[in-house]
Amino acid sequence: MTKGKRRGRPIRPRPDNAPNLEDVARRAGTSIITVSRALRQPDKVRPETRARITAAVEALGYIPNLAASSLVSRRSGIIAVVVPTLGNSIFTDTLHGLSDGVTAAGRQLLVGDTGYSEAAEHALITALAGRRPDGIAIVGIVRNLRSRTLLSGLGVPVVETWDMTDDPIDHVVGFSNEAAGRAMARYLIDRGRRRLVFVGGNDLRSRAREAGYRAVLQEAGLATAAAFFTDQSPSSFGEGRRLMHRISTLEPRPDAVFFSTDVLAVGGIIECRQLGIDVPREIAIAGLGDLEIGRALVPALTTVQIPSYQMGRRAAEILSQRLAGADLAEKIVDFGVNIVARDSA
Repeated sequence: MTKGKRRGRPIRPRPDNAPNLEDVARRAGTSIITVSRALRQPDKVRPETRARITAAVEALGYIPNLAASSLVSRRSGIIAVVVPTLGNSIFTDTLHGLSDGVTAAGRQLLVGDTGYSEAAEHALITALAGRRPDGIAIVGIVRNLRSRTLLSGLGVPVVETWDMTDDPIDHVVGFSNEAAGRAMARYLIDRGRRRLVFVGGNDLRSRAREAGYRAVLQEAGLATAAAFFTDQSPSSFGEGRRLMHRISTLEPRPDAVFFSTDVLAVGGIIECRQLGIDVPREIAIAGLGDLEIGRALVPALTTVQIPSYQMGRRAAEILSQRLAGADLAEKIVDFGVNIVARDSA
């Protein structure tokens, strides 16, 4: 056999100065097995020993070979997360909740963005599955049959979030988007608004909010709400302004607009200022998400409050419990929705 070769493939030697487990163990004054355990299952190593190992790792600049470790433990230490977009701040708190919960359990997040595309979602799920994550969290309900079949066959826990279904792949932690639309329609009607409009993104969650909103108007005997959907990013202030400008030209002019995200709603309020339309005296404006910018705005934004962080944290807890071998009877966690009344509506 040619030196430096194995079965025709070149060996990539470890650089002479790269520390290994033996170096860490020697510096920490413990065994290689203990170092390995501390890196893979830190909760099973005494705190004082773990502290010495951590100090040795940092001093030496040791980088664990996670690929080799995962082959032995059958665990990658990774939780994969699928989100519709990384450009929408409405999902940030959910990612923070997931990150806090996952990190506390000694794992890391691997996040992918689908761009609100079902085809891209399937491609991303397929790619993530090939990396053998310990579990998967998804913002939204997976509707694509191929994707559902793939996720069901992975043999890892899956948590869907930000929506509600009676038939989750594994677990669901979220709220009913239809209920959110219903709650806001009732709120606006109760405050005397009669010409209501809906504005949202062209995605399933937004469509569900519009369906609930429209249903309450019909039940109240009011005219069917006009609806505007954008194929652009629903996280854009500019889209909120553009659509509000179109709404302002309607005859008769609406007296209330429910935007499916706070970002769109903030854009709507900015455009009303530009047009000289008084909010809320002439037009009430409401959003969804309870983002900080909506709270700081003048007038402050009325919104559907979404427990974004809590959803992410609960999803992480479920994944950790399932990975620890728990068989959880509660497959559906519904956080519900809450209207936060402020000055804009």
